[in-house]
Amino acid sequence: MNSILLSKKIRKVSLEMVHSSNASHIGSALSMVDILAVLYNNILNYDSNNPNWEERDKLILSKGHSCVSLYAVLGLKNFFDIELLKTYGKNGSNFMNHISHKVPGVEFSTGSLGHGLPYAVGIALGNKLKKIDSKVYVILGDGEVAEGSNWEALLFASHHKLSNLVVIIDNNNLQSLTTVDETLNLESYREKLEAFGCNVINLNGHDHKELEAAFSNSNLTSKPLAVIAKTTKGKGVSFMENQVKWHYKSPNTKELSIAIKEIDNA
Repeated sequence: MNSILLSKKIRKVSLEMVHSSNASHIGSALSMVDILAVLYNNILNYDSNNPNWEERDKLILSKGHSCVSLYAVLGLKNFFDIELLKTYGKNGSNFMNHISHKVPGVEFSTGSLGHGLPYAVGIALGNKLKKIDSKVYVILGDGEVAEGSNWEALLFASHHKLSNLVVIIDNNNLQSLTTVDETLNLESYREKLEAFGCNVINLNGHDHKELEAAFSNSNLTSKPLAVIAKTTKGKGVSFMENQVKWHYKSPNTKELSIAIKEIDNA
């Protein structure tokens, strides 16, 4: 299965999960699907039969509300029986509405924004001290970047020359109620990230070739890599794209059917 086909499967499984549990955040989940597909298909070094393998690459999902697409790719990559995803959001399920480390393949529970990057920085430093040759990837939402803890973590990462750290900003410019620019304008990301000691790449967060090229060349300097991935919230479903209401809205049965057909025909 190539990364394009994987991305379609992730989108469909994510939509079905959100629909069945009447849950939120499908727009946020869809915007990062292509990033996950490229990472899990072409980049990350892992063993789904041994999720705690010490030398694995690690992915931290800091924007934990977007969990369905990460759960979906982990199920599709055989970290667990994919049928378990039908319990998403149900009482007693480990598949909670914000990412949970109780699920095999999930490194860290998040939801309160601004915590994933500091955690990832600590893991990256630990790997460097232990001489473990692996990478730590962390996905942040662009609205989340306003949290001060992220900038403290970047200063620390730069100081310790954590070239094994890859910070990915899912730059869809929509957060819970309006645009990121209207809430707290964070541009220019590049200038800020470079000032905090990162090597920075701007790219199309839905272009698999661009993503793979960036991730494949992530250790060319002694600096942490920051990837500013320009994305579309709700990507892959026309009536969800760039629509802020899909931060909280769940698709009904008719909307789900239309969305699945669009993805199949894309």
